[in-house]
Amino acid sequence: MCTIWRHRIVSALVNCLLMKKLKTAVRKWRTMRLFRKRDDSSVTRQTSIEPVPSTSGTPAHLSRPPNDLLQLEPDEGQKLREQHLRQFSFFQLRIHLKRGQSLIAMDKNGLLSGTSDPYVKFKAGGRLLHKSRIVYRDLNPVWDECFTVPIEDPFQPVQLKVFDYDWGLQDDFMGSCQLDLTALELGRAHDLVLCLRDPNKPSLDLGEIVLNVTLYPKSQEDKEAYLLKNTRLSDVNKRLKAQIWSSVVTIVLVEAKNLPAMDVETRSSDPYCKFRLGNEKYKSKVIWKTLHPSWLEQFDLHLYDDQEQILEVTVWDKDKQTKDDFLGRCAIDLSRLEREKTHNIWQELEDGNGQIFLLLTISGTTQSETITDLASYRENPRDIEIIERRYTWYRLNETTSGVGWLCVKVYGAKGLAAADLGGKSDPFCVLELGNSRLQTHTEYKTLTPNWMKIFTFTVKDISSILELTVYDEDHDHKVEFLGKLAVPLLNIRNGEKRWFALKDKKMRARAKGNYPQILLEMSVIWNPLKAAIRVVNPIEPKYMHQEAKFKRQLFIRNVMRLKAIIMWFLEFGKILQDCFEWESRLRSFIGLLAWLAFCYNYQMWMMPFLLLVFFTRNWLIYRLTGGNPLLIPVDDDDLQAEEDDEEEVDKEEKKSLKERLQAIQEVTQTVQNAIGYVASLGEAVKNLMNFTVPYLSYIAIVMLIGAMIVLYLIPLRYLLMAWGINKFTRKILRPHTIPNNEVLDLLSRVPDDETLLDIRELKPHAPNENRRDARKKHKAS
Repeated sequence: MCTIWRHRIVSALVNCLLMKKLKTAVRKWRTMRLFRKRDDSSVTRQTSIEPVPSTSGTPAHLSRPPNDLLQLEPDEGQKLREQHLRQFSFFQLRIHLKRGQSLIAMDKNGLLSGTSDPYVKFKAGGRLLHKSRIVYRDLNPVWDECFTVPIEDPFQPVQLKVFDYDWGLQDDFMGSCQLDLTALELGRAHDLVLCLRDPNKPSLDLGEIVLNVTLYPKSQEDKEAYLLKNTRLSDVNKRLKAQIWSSVVTIVLVEAKNLPAMDVETRSSDPYCKFRLGNEKYKSKVIWKTLHPSWLEQFDLHLYDDQEQILEVTVWDKDKQTKDDFLGRCAIDLSRLEREKTHNIWQELEDGNGQIFLLLTISGTTQSETITDLASYRENPRDIEIIERRYTWYRLNETTSGVGWLCVKVYGAKGLAAADLGGKSDPFCVLELGNSRLQTHTEYKTLTPNWMKIFTFTVKDISSILELTVYDEDHDHKVEFLGKLAVPLLNIRNGEKRWFALKDKKMRARAKGNYPQILLEMSVIWNPLKAAIRVVNPIEPKYMHQEAKFKRQLFIRNVMRLKAIIMWFLEFGKILQDCFEWESRLRSFIGLLAWLAFCYNYQMWMMPFLLLVFFTRNWLIYRLTGGNPLLIPVDDDDLQAEEDDEEEVDKEEKKSLKERLQAIQEVTQTVQNAIGYVASLGEAVKNLMNFTVPYLSYIAIVMLIGAMIVLYLIPLRYLLMAWGINKFTRKILRPHTIPNNEVLDLLSRVPDDETLLDIRELKPHAPNENRRDARKKHKAS
């Protein structure tokens, strides 16, 4: 009996399983009927916002929306389509942007040239997915770009916008269209032709965009893997594991000379350079129509221990229609170059003619036990004694090129701003003195880096300013500004270890963060007599210095600086006018007697004597007050600079000004810089007399005493004759000397008020909260 019931139960279970499998098979059969292949004969021309796909093969393992949805009611088809797409939590859209057809000409002289410089932006939900490259001067551009973008909401259409690139101006809108993802079959490639339209001019034909798209469904695991691969945290971890470079090679491509002419008509070339170090490459910009190009480009390459340390440089001539012409090559063996030192390299080009000039520095080492590792550094008193003897004041014929020696110990920083998504940064510090540039290694995922590095510089000019800039390293070796500090060499207190506050890009306010500071210890040893001779000779140009472009705020600031100098002369003229008008009889009478006595007894040596009197007056003020008020450290409450977003504001300002002042841009830029130069010169004279830089003021005093003695002993006529002979015979006797003016060369070393604001220190500690509250209450009352 039990056996019979057992067989019945087993039979019932088998029948249930069979019925279930049968129902499942029927359901799958019905689904496959809905998924039968479409009969699309050609590429569909789309004029609406929904793409119509063309014929293409479909992988068997991917799901598709039902083909018979067109035969169903619209509401039912939409519901089934949405239900099918909601089965997947993540999608990837592969786009092959092929070309554009019959685009509209947007150039200003479009009637003559009929060209545009088009590029395409892909957006979804206001987020930029991809931006294509720019195709110049073409109304039928061929992009031929393939890329894949993540899609989380397939019900949001992808917007395509085409723009015409205009250098320095607002890019022109050339049309837009939309890609409806709900009309695409999953896993199937679709060839589409999208018509561009302008919402303001719907009837205007703006051309077409030809592309191929495929929408792939992905699972939740695929989504998590994709997000993990592309998050910033994963980027940092990957870089930490993969970073095996030992040093950073900083290259400044300055110029080239005597290149061969490859263009027969113009007898010139369009040169550019290619650099290769291991697997890393760099290509410079093209300098058009010249045999003596000046690039002034700075870039970094990375040096690995297990690779060949040969820097390959090739120079090419750019041809628009044919293959670029080869101009020459050279190779630089980096293993023979001293680390942590900037090398000036003139290299002859092989397989061609000409020379190329580079500034090359190998620094940023990640290894310990190196000459820059402060943890393993032990100061040797004997080495310091040798350096001090080398730069003794009476040693003027030494073979050393500089006038002194600078040692900078970079311990670390604190309070830096968080530049990454995880609330951390990857900071490193760059030190610049003139054309010399050194840097520390990168400390990852921290706001309080401990670099523990020591650097030495050869001082070529004692009036130079040491600049320290802290950056955050991003992926692809890009950087983000975190703070900056400027320290004049003459202000350094040897052996003093202390915190310095970091400033923002404008050098007027504190940098972003929690009172960011950097811990330094500096020492400078220099020859005062040799330095005095150097400051009255032409200053070494800084190769990476770029002339300031026109900005409204900079123009107004330079005008106000010049106005302050002019007002000083106006005040002096007003005093003379009051004497002439006899506003005060006693003062006018004394002034008349002084003028008559001066004119009757005047000798040339009296002019330097009067300037010495003025120097003496200001020296007494300097000794009693303690220096220029622009150099006194201040709190944040005393700063008047406004903090704003540097990149966005500057970019918007540049765009708007170039739209309004296109015709007079070059004129206003020249006027702005000329006003800035005159204002800087006047402020330099003022600061020279105010003992802002006492060393330079003492040099001026010595020069004035010498001029006074010479003018007292030698008649002016003989001095003028000697001056004329020197000027007329300079080209014959000394053809390679640089013409200079000792007075202007000395003034070029004196900082103007803008430089003083740059180097003014901020107090490292936070200001007293009680005092700040008291100030706020006082201002409110």
